[in-house]
Amino acid sequence: MKKIVLMMLALAATAFAADADVANQTLKAYSMIAAGVGLGLAALGGAIGMGHTAAATIAGTARNPGLGGKLMTTMFIALAMIEAQVIYTLVIALIALYANPYLG
Repeated sequence: MKKIVLMMLALAATAFAADADVANQTLKAYSMIAAGVGLGLAALGGAIGMGHTAAATIAGTARNPGLGGKLMTTMFIALAMIEAQVIYTLVIALIALYANPYLG
């Protein structure tokens, strides 16, 4: 892992030392990689959070069926908040890809 990071830093240093067109292309490539990795991690975290939320709701309903409606409402609110975090990551990735402020 350290070798990959050092290689990317070395390539970035040589690219930014070159002309502006090569630097812009390298920045676009790194932005695409960052957007893909960021969205993948956000989707993974969101899926894990949603799974835990659903499991806890099912376990709570199984223990006390009378609270099933309240637990379901709370679960849907929690799922909406979890999904909002993934959508925020999507917006940041789209900004990095299409409206990158660092491109000159």
